[in-house]
Amino acid sequence: MDSSPNSALLSEAEYQLHTQRWVKDFVVEYNICPFAKRELERGSIRYEVAMSADIEVLLQALIAECQLLDEQPEIETSLFITPELGDFEDYLDCLHWAEQLMRKQGYDGVYQLASFHPQYCFAGEAEAEPSNYTNRSPYPMFHLIREDTVSRLTQLHPDPEGIPERNIQLSEELGTASLKQILASCKL
Repeated sequence: MDSSPNSALLSEAEYQLHTQRWVKDFVVEYNICPFAKRELERGSIRYEVAMSADIEVLLQALIAECQLLDEQPEIETSLFITPELGDFEDYLDCLHWAEQLMRKQGYDGVYQLASFHPQYCFAGEAEAEPSNYTNRSPYPMFHLIREDTVSRLTQLHPDPEGIPERNIQLSEELGTASLKQILASCKL
């Protein structure tokens, strides 16, 4: 199944399950984020599904998610899954407005917003480049990360600046065919 608005929609639980598999079987298994394993084991990752293609509705729900994180410090991070933002350009528009709104709402420096999408393509990269898979996910999503945690953990990591380069090298070693298979297996 693709993630376009025309595809059959799954239940929220299915989107959450597939995303949990992606975190476990890709992000943690391949150490894409060296900080994710701890949170996965602690059960401190929230998987929230927002079923709308309306950017305004999604932005309101994203701010509500920030407010929930404010109120529940035991939740370390949230994956805000937006299945109906299947078009990558629409997703990027939403990301732009989300960053603006979070800044306006006083969340700049409180939460970092990372972006993941099934069609993710870094600027200047060919769509087929394996490196794009470091930000490809089963469904479009925004990752809300506590800034204070990022600061603390990067200070403890021996080479935080080397993480992206290591991920690019790993993606090239795995190759596009293998990465497609890993991503597809998360939806089984």
